[in-house]
Amino acid sequence: MDPYGERKLISPLHKKAVQPEIPAEKIPEAPAAEITAAEPPTEPPKGPSEEPVETLVDHLGELRKQLIKSAFVFLFFLLLVFSTLNFWFPYVVRGHDLVILGPLEIIKFYTSISVTLALGLSLPFLSHFLWQFVKPGLKEEESKFLGLYSPVMLLLFILGVAFGYFILNPLSYQFLVGLGAANFAVMISANEYVHFLIMTTVPLGLLFELPIVALFLSSIGILTSASMKNVRRWSYLVLAIVSALITPPDFISQLLVLIPMAILYEASIYLVKKMEAKKADIESSAV
Repeated sequence: MDPYGERKLISPLHKKAVQPEIPAEKIPEAPAAEITAAEPPTEPPKGPSEEPVETLVDHLGELRKQLIKSAFVFLFFLLLVFSTLNFWFPYVVRGHDLVILGPLEIIKFYTSISVTLALGLSLPFLSHFLWQFVKPGLKEEESKFLGLYSPVMLLLFILGVAFGYFILNPLSYQFLVGLGAANFAVMISANEYVHFLIMTTVPLGLLFELPIVALFLSSIGILTSASMKNVRRWSYLVLAIVSALITPPDFISQLLVLIPMAILYEASIYLVKKMEAKKADIESSAV
């Protein structure tokens, strides 16, 4: 008979190998610092300035691209005009007897003609390249406005240049030459004449953009027809000063520029008023 009864003998070595189970609720939780240390390190967040730098670099790259294309187009037309200068020459001098006061004045004359004509011929392409550059940064209403009125802007510029070439320039030239011929022997140098021709044509092309500028300012909420009516007197004064600055110093030329500018200003008020009425109709129908 076994004196130990039915008890099972466990050796001391076996006791060390077998450890008693500890209940789950009594297991001490690891400190938060240890858990955090055990987790793999995460990548540091990117700085907020990285994306703007990327956008700025892309923006400058697009600007460089459009400038290179514009330069190639302008150089192409410059070489084309310079190589065909004998064709353009009669339209520039218009039968006037011009004199050359020095050898360098010939280069100045040909360069002024070539650069002005090349700029005028390349203007539609330059406007298109500029539009491609500024379009991503415009608001939706601004983008729609410029996309819709870009052909009108070009047409108004051409009308302004044509008004200066066919009306303002010949009348001013005849008036000034006749005024000088009463007391002087008039000799017109080629360099002075081409400067006079550019001064009486190109600025008028820019001034004829007044209705488009007024419509654009109205579309973004800066200008209203009421405000244009309130400052009508001061606007006429500003137009008179501008016409005096961009025209020869004679009353006839200034009056010839001021009259169409006043007409364009009144047309701008009318167009802005029509745009406001159209907006009001759209808003009322939406409600």
